[in-house]
Amino acid sequence: QVQLVESGGGLVQAGGSLRLSCAASGRTFSINAMGWFRQALGEEREFVAAISWRTSITSYADSVKGRFTISRDSAKNTVYLQMNSLKPEDTAVYYCAAGRLLPTVVSRSEYWGQGTQVTVSS
Repeated sequence: QVQLVESGGGLVQAGGSLRLSCAASGRTFSINAMGWFRQALGEEREFVAAISWRTSITSYADSVKGRFTISRDSAKNTVYLQMNSLKPEDTAVYYCAAGRLLPTVVSRSEYWGQGTQVTVSS
């Protein structure tokens, strides 16, 4: 089993920044990629960003491209999501995900964190 623990969520004003962290533990040798999804109230869970653990190949949703940056620290088994120029529509619960393949869709995500709330005020 793999455990994912998120941190860094909170309340910010539009135009502000947050950095989310996700630390992986347990059988981390079984995962090759990690990423982030988000789910707003009444909406489906949607892809945000993903990164390959060894090659650093990344993928981003069009809605966050140019504003969000995903990165990883292999020594710490930790992935980060730097979120800049935040908008009210970014408000959602953000979930860390991991799996053998780039988790660009929910079905590829084998492990999930508990979620962390990000709220962007007008």
